[in-house]
Amino acid sequence: MRLTLKWLTLVTCLGMFLVLIAGVLVTKTESGRGCGDDWPLCNGKFIPAYTLESIIEYSHRAITGVVGILVVMTFIAVYRKFGRRSESFYYASGALLFTIIQAILGAMAVVWETSSAVMALHFGFSLLAFTFTLLIVLKVWHDKDAAIPNKTIYVQPFYRKLVWLVTIYTYVVVYIGAYVRHTDSSGGCTGWPLCNGEIIPELAGSTGIAFIHRVAAMLVLLLIVWIAVLGSRYSKQSPEISRMSILALVLTGMQVLSGAWVTLVIHSESMYVFAGIVHTMIIAALFAVLSYLCIRAWQLRPVR
Repeated sequence: MRLTLKWLTLVTCLGMFLVLIAGVLVTKTESGRGCGDDWPLCNGKFIPAYTLESIIEYSHRAITGVVGILVVMTFIAVYRKFGRRSESFYYASGALLFTIIQAILGAMAVVWETSSAVMALHFGFSLLAFTFTLLIVLKVWHDKDAAIPNKTIYVQPFYRKLVWLVTIYTYVVVYIGAYVRHTDSSGGCTGWPLCNGEIIPELAGSTGIAFIHRVAAMLVLLLIVWIAVLGSRYSKQSPEISRMSILALVLTGMQVLSGAWVTLVIHSESMYVFAGIVHTMIIAALFAVLSYLCIRAWQLRPVR
């Protein structure tokens, strides 16, 4: 039973990761209306016409539907194995909740015209659903004894609060980035690191949106440098905290560089789509690492 559950959680997590990638592909290729305003059918058909837009959009729906079933199966399996007061059940509940929300928002976006702000939320909820499925994997696959926090080791309250605040702020920056994508504002800042050849450009329209995202992302980098410096102090007491802090910094650096890549290849359609997918993959990994750091820092708090 436990081995079956392990593989179920892993397949569900990988499937949710594909949902993220498929969603970015839909946005980058402007295939969101590939099935018209029909849902769950595509242009009134169970098997849509073979246009690129309809295939991309319908594939995204199909992947989401299959993964949704896997999430429900994981939720039931975790509940039966660990009960509703377990850490794993909380993660499974989060995965199910955000999967339902993102599916509803996706359907609404097809049937009705939906604002870019709402579509950015759709990506944000998908990211949360993926993160919760990954947390289930880490919990179920982790050695049972090693998963129990060592109560002789504590992290400082300041570090714990910093990690939580930075994780929340990073989610806000992810939302801004999704808003840039859904408003097609990536071209608002040409060149990198300058924006249209200026340190501070005119903050209007797409330029203002893209520039705000750049500044917000740079602040994330500085904050995670701080987390990595503080986390490295736990290299002897809690190597896990130290490793995850450094990993968060590496992923943040990669995220900044991939963001620059997106900007530099914006006039090459195929490279722009590929760079956007890589950018999304890295931010998904970064947010998952930060979320795991939040949990471990909270578990290693002093208990009075």
